[in-house]
Amino acid sequence: MSHNPAPLEIFMEALFSAFVLVALGEIGDKTQLLSLALILKFRKPWPILAGVVVATLLNHGASVWFGDWLASTIPLEWLRWTLGLSFIGLGLWMLIPDADEEVEDNPRFGPFLTALVLFFIAEIGDKTQLATIALAIQFKDQFWPVLSGSTLGMIAANLPVIWLAHQFGSQQFETWAHRISAALFVGFGIIALLG
Repeated sequence: MSHNPAPLEIFMEALFSAFVLVALGEIGDKTQLLSLALILKFRKPWPILAGVVVATLLNHGASVWFGDWLASTIPLEWLRWTLGLSFIGLGLWMLIPDADEEVEDNPRFGPFLTALVLFFIAEIGDKTQLATIALAIQFKDQFWPVLSGSTLGMIAANLPVIWLAHQFGSQQFETWAHRISAALFVGFGIIALLG
């Protein structure tokens, strides 16, 4: 006699699978580096975390609904160039000294909006976006558990980075983190362009 899983069992399996896959997939990923760069630039963990959450919900939601359409409509080459140039631009931006007053007085480009836009772009074509599409196909009609699990996985991977950088960031730490982050972002950009 075959066992048909109950709706709650399917829900929990989809939620847990998405959480684990995204959380593990994000360890050491460019989005953790982006979290570090943003917290060092803005020093505002909650708006940055909110930007990460909203960007993940939008990006992974679009992945579930429009993944096939995006893959067949937008040439992969365009996505690769957009991602590569964005990372190189972010790496160069990291080298420009901050004017704290300008950052705080310009809400249009504050921590929330910056985190939202950069995380959304960073997730385009990323392995966790593709994993989210695959999970949505595997767990048909389980949109919310897959989206919730992938979002919680993104938070689990990035929250420790945001918290640690916010708690222990000093001027010397910030200077070195900016330099290392700039080099890594430029490197990610070049790899994306050459890949």
